[in-house]
This record gives sequence, C-alpha cells and structure tokens, in this order.
Amino acid sequence: MTVDGRAPAGNTRREWLRRGAAAVAGVSLLAGCAATGEDADSEGLSSDGAEPTSTGGWTASLAPAGEVRGESVPRSIAVYDLLHADMAVAYGAADAVNSLGFDAAVDGATLAAYYERLDGVDVDWDGLTQLNDGTDGVQVDAELLYELDSDLHLIDPALVTSFEGWERTDVETIETDVAPWIGNYYGRTRGDPPGSWADDYEYYTLWEVAERVAPVFDAEDRFGALASVRHELVSTIEAELPPPAERPTVAMAFLMDGTFYPTAIDAPGYASAHVRPFGVTDALADDAGDIGSGYGYEAMLEFDPDVLLVPYGLASYYSVPEIRETLAAHPVGREITAVDEGRVYPSGVPMQGPIVTLFQTEMTAKQLFPDRFGTWPDYDGGPYPEIPEGEWLFDRDRVAEVVRTDG
Repeated sequence: MTVDGRAPAGNTRREWLRRGAAAVAGVSLLAGCAATGEDADSEGLSSDGAEPTSTGGWTASLAPAGEVRGESVPRSIAVYDLLHADMAVAYGAADAVNSLGFDAAVDGATLAAYYERLDGVDVDWDGLTQLNDGTDGVQVDAELLYELDSDLHLIDPALVTSFEGWERTDVETIETDVAPWIGNYYGRTRGDPPGSWADDYEYYTLWEVAERVAPVFDAEDRFGALASVRHELVSTIEAELPPPAERPTVAMAFLMDGTFYPTAIDAPGYASAHVRPFGVTDALADDAGDIGSGYGYEAMLEFDPDVLLVPYGLASYYSVPEIRETLAAHPVGREITAVDEGRVYPSGVPMQGPIVTLFQTEMTAKQLFPDRFGTWPDYDGGPYPEIPEGEWLFDRDRVAEVVRTDG
C-alpha cells in the first residue's frame, strides 16, 4: 500500500513541525519512588520529555517518533490504544479524541468503568471512529486518517507499520500530509518493533510515556500531580506488604475453551504495572522465570496458585463470574486453591494509562492482601465497584480535580 498523492491539494501539517526521528536516550527515574521489581513503573519527573520552544509552543520527545514540535494543543486526536486514550483524558483532552483502534463501545466502556469513580469526570465517546475495520487481522485504511484530518496521531508509528499493507514510508507520508505521530506501544511487553524501527526504538514505563507526552497538552503540572498520587500509593503499599514468604502465589490468565492463557506478572513492560509492585511469586513461572503459552486444567492444578487474576476482567472482554462457575463445575478446576478458596478475581487491562493504573493497582492490593488493604468487593460486571472513602488507597477527589482543571 502507498498513500502518496491521497491528500487533498493544500492539505499540510498546519501548525506542526517534526525535527528528526532520532530515538530518545537518557530515560530518568522519578525521584524518591522505589517499587518492588525490575522496571517498577513508579517513576517521576525529568526534564528530558519537555522543552519549551522558541515560538512559545511545545516540544515533546518520545521514541520512536523522536522529537515532535507544535504551536498549540491539538484539538483533534486520533488514538489507537487505551494507554494513550487514558493519557488524553488525564490531560483534559478527552473531547479531542476522535477515534480508537477497536470497538469504542467496548474499549470506551472499559475506561468509563474507572472514570465512574471520579466525580465530575464524564467521558462520552459514543460515535468514535473505529480505526481497525476488524474483518481480517488488523487493517487500518490510510484514507480514514485523511478523513479524520487530526491535529495529532497519538499512536506509535511503529505499531502502524505492523498493520497489513503499511510501510514506514506510508507513515511518513501521513505525517507530512496530515499530522505527526507520537506514542510508544511496544513498551507494553518490551516486544520487538518492526525491523525498520529497531534502531529508533526505546522502551519506557507508562509513567515515562505519560511524562513525555504531557508537553503536547501543556499538562506538565497535571502529570506532576498524578505522579505524586502514584508515589503515595506505592509508598502506602510498600509500607504494608508482609515479608515475601507470607505473600500469595499468583497466576494471571484467562480461560477459554478449557485452556488457560497466561500473562507473566513480573515481566518487564507496563502491561503488568499494576501487579509488579507487590513482589509476589508468579505461580506459572519456571526456575528461569519463563511461562508457557497455554495450560490445561491438570497443569494449572499442578501450579496451584493461591490467587488467579483474570486480565480484561473488569468491564472488558471476560466475565469473571462465568469463569468462576466454569472452574467450580470442573472436577479438576475446583481443586485449584484459588478456586477452592474463592480467590479468582477480575484484573485490568495491560494498556493502562496514568488514571487507570491507579485504580488497577488499588484493585490488586485488595485482591492479594485484603487483611492489609481492605476487602475487594464482590464484582459481577459494570463500573469499578464503590469502595468506602476510608478504604481508598489513593485520593479520587484529588485525581478528579487534576482531570477537571481547565488549561
């Protein structure tokens, strides 16, 4: 596929300039924020991601796009995944989002399930354009990006190159004709990007991505406030954790057609950012820390986790009550300790931004250590459950105020 010549005459990037595609080096950690495990997603502010421009605009630096410059906050934003959508909301730009990669009725509802607990934060994304047509694999039509005519593609350009029919030259043409790209997807699991981007890629935690994107929205203060909430949340957790020997073994997996499909809970990347701070043992990991691609009931019983977390289990793709029923009805499944003791819980989405990860970390704390952090309420679908204010692990009102702040 090529997109040369598809832009209407005179259609330019308008206010945007991009300088180079060099990868950003020198990732910095947030001061004073230590968390358990490698790449612990409790970072803080640095100056690397935000530089004022000489024209009064902004400069944002994030690999693989490199350094991107603009003169004003974008008023129309194409978004593909929930990490970047959540950042747009955190930085007061929810109304600017014009698209999501998949069904907005599902993904939008997933985000809304968390925002339901933030007073005055009401995001209505009905009618958003779906970028992926969903018919066969991942297909995104370049013409659709021209039609959207966004001020910014808050999307990892390397991810787009992985879509059917796309080359790096196509991404560059869209950048020239419509608007630039900025985003970082492969930090999710630290997976390999398409080969043409290998030399330009860097991996970040979600908080480092959020910091580097903040200048786009003139939101450095918002980022600082949310990072402070995160720091306090992690500090609260670390102060109350029992010794490692007293922590439960945990498996993260969803069940489909009799097979458990696992996710490593302590692997590098922001997919596990809401579990990593607890320093628990992954029940599915071997001595080298590796896990397989799928397990049957007998194998899961042999691993015998104390707790089973189901990813995409909160207002998303999997019904945890149904999974519990299936496990309890199975002669082997019911013998698994997590099932027998009623510790099969919904877990969150891996593409979590700065708001969602606060809730998902609190949720995990209550599921793993109810005696330390309060009991996780019964959940059978719908929004993030109501938790009494005295049992909050972070201040919702403070987060809501950050999101609602004008400018």
